[in-house]
Amino acid sequence: MPRLTEQILEHARRLPEGRPVAAKCLLHLGNRAAVDQALSRLAERDQLTRAGRGVYLLPVTSRFGTRAPSVEQAVEALATQRGEVIVSSGTAAANSLGLTTQVPVRSVYLTSGRTRKMSLGKHTVELRHAPRWQLAMPHRPAGQAVRALAWLGPEKAEAALHTLKRKLPPSVFSELAAAAPQFPAWLARSVGKVAHD
Repeated sequence: MPRLTEQILEHARRLPEGRPVAAKCLLHLGNRAAVDQALSRLAERDQLTRAGRGVYLLPVTSRFGTRAPSVEQAVEALATQRGEVIVSSGTAAANSLGLTTQVPVRSVYLTSGRTRKMSLGKHTVELRHAPRWQLAMPHRPAGQAVRALAWLGPEKAEAALHTLKRKLPPSVFSELAAAAPQFPAWLARSVGKVAHD
């Protein structure tokens, strides 16, 4: 029978790129202590990358060498595995919507889960717990607008909303306006005011 480390590696190789290998999903191969120990050994040998507590990723091998999976793939896979909502930060959202020229230096994502850090090779990804309203409409342009507005804050929100009203398709702005009741008072007020201008 193959050794536990070989069985875990074989399991990891069958997964799509960036899909995390979690100790909990390997308990059919051995008891928890043995699985944890095997995962640690594989991480020490750089055959797996430890992304967080109990979560590992298989490095991607290409003709150019070995690298960690892309941040986006790893974050998406982690969200699926843990049942969390994970979305890009307000800075990244504001930048992609053209509301700021500031480019995020660090990889920061907002999550419905707990605040923590995840390592992908030499890259550290920060997952910050965020209130539910900031996670509204995940992976949709209207949700991206919410996160950008939250990052800009009450002082700049109204001016940004006027810009968004010109830039976004009417259906997206309508979706944003329809979600206003779940926002804090300062944002709901600004969205209502700009929607009726």
